[in-house]
Amino acid sequence: MDMSKSYISAAQEFLPDIDIVFDRFHIMQMMNKALDTIRKQECSLLNKEDKKVLKGQRFLLLKNYSDLSEDDNISLNALFSVNIRLFQAHAIKEQLRLFWTKPKANGAAKFLFKWIDSAKRLKIEPLVKVANCLENNFYHIISYFRHKITNGKAEGLNNKIKTLKRQAYGFRDMEYFKLRLYHLHMQKSRLCG
Repeated sequence: MDMSKSYISAAQEFLPDIDIVFDRFHIMQMMNKALDTIRKQECSLLNKEDKKVLKGQRFLLLKNYSDLSEDDNISLNALFSVNIRLFQAHAIKEQLRLFWTKPKANGAAKFLFKWIDSAKRLKIEPLVKVANCLENNFYHIISYFRHKITNGKAEGLNNKIKTLKRQAYGFRDMEYFKLRLYHLHMQKSRLCG
């Protein structure tokens, strides 16, 4: 599940003996939002010349480092040359991505403790918030390594349902909407044009 307090309390109340596993997508989403907040903060502090380097680079910062092209690497290095805090924030984001590759819970727990400490030492407020959140939910995050599950399929299905509703501009007949949902898995996505 995501880190919603209402989900956690409901699960603990009605299913007290289950392990809660926080989804890695939501954790990385929280990290990416923090990185984007830092980008906005830093942009407001730069002079006009350096702002030109930073302008339009949001998605470049959020992209996984391993997925960058050669041109992306050049742009990213230019961006980091004008702003050290963005370099630090991006580096710590990439380190958090490595957390999910750990083979066992013990190694992952040690890694996460070190990551939290590193993020707090940078004293960049959005990163400190992420570190505090991960520290407060440590047990549920480490549960991932015991169960190796995500809610990616559920998130994908939710996205398909939202897309179906959007494409139809809403449904007035709920029975028809239910029928469409039953056959949603058989539909293929197509691009128009």
